[in-house]
Amino acid sequence: MKFFKPLLTVALCASALAAWADVNVGVTISATGPAASLGIPEKNTISLMPKTIGGQKINYIVLDDASDTTAAVNNTRKLIAENKVDVILGSTTTPASLAMIDVAAEAQTPMISVAASARIIEPMDAKKKWVFKTPQNDIMMSLAIAEHMAANGVKTVAFIGFSDAYGEGWSQEFAKAADLKKIKIVANERYARTDTSVTGQALKIMAAKPDAVLVAGSGTPAALPQKTLKERGYTGKMYQTHGVANADFLRVGGKDVEGTFLPAGPVLVADQLPASNPVKKSALAYVSAYEAAYGKGSVSTFGGHAWDAGLLMSSAVPVALKKAQPGTPEFRAALRDALEQTKEVAGAHGVFNMTGQDHLGLDQRARVMVRIENGAWKYQP
Repeated sequence: MKFFKPLLTVALCASALAAWADVNVGVTISATGPAASLGIPEKNTISLMPKTIGGQKINYIVLDDASDTTAAVNNTRKLIAENKVDVILGSTTTPASLAMIDVAAEAQTPMISVAASARIIEPMDAKKKWVFKTPQNDIMMSLAIAEHMAANGVKTVAFIGFSDAYGEGWSQEFAKAADLKKIKIVANERYARTDTSVTGQALKIMAAKPDAVLVAGSGTPAALPQKTLKERGYTGKMYQTHGVANADFLRVGGKDVEGTFLPAGPVLVADQLPASNPVKKSALAYVSAYEAAYGKGSVSTFGGHAWDAGLLMSSAVPVALKKAQPGTPEFRAALRDALEQTKEVAGAHGVFNMTGQDHLGLDQRARVMVRIENGAWKYQP
């Protein structure tokens, strides 16, 4: 028995080392709550991500923050302290992602957000150097909207957005884009994601008589202002942000959102893109993988943001493994450095080229204009 004891100890040590060598990925997303229509496809996409990268096993620990900022922060703390994760993915919404930054930076753990606001990564500082994101910046999409408005004769526009960081970010960035195109903003309103009525805001917008209205919301709550305006008889052009690019928005909006214009990642209309589009092949790869698992027509742009986070990890993990072992501060620092050096990674939404000052890395290849026609997305060349 004494002979076997050292061998058993060696075997246990080897087993512990193998487990220690796994790359642990902590995920907090909004699978329930107001942002669930965004978070569910993100959660679904996690199951499609690679189980090994660079020869290392990848473990995904997925938690639901229920669209709650405090819960997202608590999840982040738990993933870092208890699960010893090497990287954090999430969260779904801008307010939650912003609140998570302090925790990730303090623990010096890289974080890849799947929320949209540029505030998550800008301006670059000692904390945000640990943070990356995959959705397009507000200004990129704002410019796409302003350019489309100007080309279609819009001179005045009313704005209504969420009364949180998402709505504020869009208000600021769209104001810049509208000014460039000489479009006057004649009303600027807010509402909460959980509101059930925006009648007062709609009446103010109607009184301003704008040529177009831009709703800066995300998921199904973004349908409320548009449905209210339709009920009140508004007949001008309607625009939404890329925050509504999923089937649930079409379902909830119904006929009231017909004819709406919005900017979106190429993945939303991948099969309609010309063969020359540089993102078509990589976007179709995600669509094929998702629909094989969840059914035809089930794909949304939000799951695509999570997919792109997985692609960034697939690019960065092998580089980091050359410098350190997973589960160590050295590996987390090396992973952060590798993410920052991402070059020409083609994803569902665009081609990523990160730098020390740009932790998004997307360019104009990451946007297209789309129109809602007959309850479906129609690419606008």
